[in-house]
Amino acid sequence: MKKIAILITTGSAKEAESVARVLVKGKLAACVNIIPSIKSIYTWKGRIEASKECLLIAKTRESLFPRVEKAVKRLHSYECPEIVAIPLTKGSADYMRWIEGSTRR
Repeated sequence: MKKIAILITTGSAKEAESVARVLVKGKLAACVNIIPSIKSIYTWKGRIEASKECLLIAKTRESLFPRVEKAVKRLHSYECPEIVAIPLTKGSADYMRWIEGSTRR
């Protein structure tokens, strides 16, 4: 069973915590880390923008990505939220089993 870390940015700490709680409560993620202050520089609608954001790192099963994406889009204030997955190719066996046991089948 493949595991992933999903990176999600939000515009506020309140939004980050709301998204994180929904994902964990719904067993869509075993854990969501919130990094409260990052600065993002990006292109949006043809302009270079800069924003302070929060970064969420959600650990889950690869099979749950579509459900996580749907939940984040429903809760998120951005028109085009960042929801990208990184495969977890290695990890302690105990931690990887914990992810499996803490998420939906």
